[in-house]
Amino acid sequence: MSVFLQSLLDAFADGDALRPGHGLPWLDVARRENRQALASSGLPTTHDESWKYTSLRTLDQRAFASSDALATQHTIDPAEFALPEADGARLVFVNGVLRADLSRLADLPSGLDVQPLSAVLQGDAESLRVFLARNFKHPAESFARLNAAFAADGAIVRVAPGAQITTPLHLVFIGGIASTDIAWHTRNIFDVGEGAQLSVIEHHLGVGTHANLGNVFAEYRLRENAALNLLRIQNEGERASLIQRSEFSLAKHARLHLNNLDLGTALMRHDLRIELLGDRAHAAVRGVFVLDQRQHVDNQLSVEHRALNTSCDLFWRGVADGRARGVFNGAITIHAGADGADARLSNKNLLLSAQAEIDSKPVLEIYADEVQASHGATVGQLDESALFYLRSRGLPLAQARVLLIQAFCAQALAHIEPAGLREHVTQLLQARLPQEMPA
Repeated sequence: MSVFLQSLLDAFADGDALRPGHGLPWLDVARRENRQALASSGLPTTHDESWKYTSLRTLDQRAFASSDALATQHTIDPAEFALPEADGARLVFVNGVLRADLSRLADLPSGLDVQPLSAVLQGDAESLRVFLARNFKHPAESFARLNAAFAADGAIVRVAPGAQITTPLHLVFIGGIASTDIAWHTRNIFDVGEGAQLSVIEHHLGVGTHANLGNVFAEYRLRENAALNLLRIQNEGERASLIQRSEFSLAKHARLHLNNLDLGTALMRHDLRIELLGDRAHAAVRGVFVLDQRQHVDNQLSVEHRALNTSCDLFWRGVADGRARGVFNGAITIHAGADGADARLSNKNLLLSAQAEIDSKPVLEIYADEVQASHGATVGQLDESALFYLRSRGLPLAQARVLLIQAFCAQALAHIEPAGLREHVTQLLQARLPQEMPA
């Protein structure tokens, strides 16, 4: 067994009795079965098709502690995670541990219920059974198994039918310095009621120089006519690793608007799965990643059309400099019976150095009639004709290149609301872009 898994499984045995929910028969069984499957399968390798471009060999050779006993004592300045126009409810986790002193759950708007997973497991665990009793069958789902076995906290968010929650709920996940490298796990569950609306900011960042591993699993259930606006900002530490799985199920007429920004981490993998289960369900997903040095970011996006007249609009941009590597796999499946589907995927990428690499794989499978579908992907360099145009207007070559890169990325952020939040996110992105480029 690898050093990675052995260290975590040993730690699990030592701390299992202290884990929230311990003693619930169905939860103990689910944790044990996922732990046993994990020990049997190990971590995925590049022989698994979905992990073809992302090697975990280095991670597999590292030992991690499974918890940070001092997480509630780390000094965290709230300015580190402050965002404009995000003054509503807030949950903050440091190395996977709830920080009640940094969270803000008083005076929740009518119709919104937000609780930490650890509290729900002590009072109403049965309501989460359908989520937490899952077993993951495929060997490539090792991190889902790991999360199911280890997660002790996270956010449980319920929106009452018809409630309109327009002030964003701010969920903050901080990786911070600890006495040893930590592997932390959070499980987040969202249930947006019929006809309800919810806005969420999912915010990942690092404080100090650390090499922790974060493992985040989120499930979103959108009932009939529900709407979810989700902004994900990932700006973790430069040595951190983050593995994430996000699952969305959309009922009839439900609407998902997701904006995704990846800037940080040494290694990041995000499995983003969307199921359009009800007639006329719609998903609009926009994302951008900006990488440099030896960063590695792998986004796996899957959309399943399973009902009549469903639609998706997927728009992703990538920029890689230095020796960075980006991976984007966008798969759309229109199943039999999903007649009238409208599916669109666009992925364009820029390479800023000869050593950078971006692997893009769009996949479109259609098993229904009378559908509209398109997909396209490009990997290249800056448009020479656009450079010539800007230089003909008097701009130096280096400045013209920077302006084109900024414009290329800005398209993926154009739909973020409100404007103040969009401007802040744009500034974060621009700070990561090269400010000068050699002629």
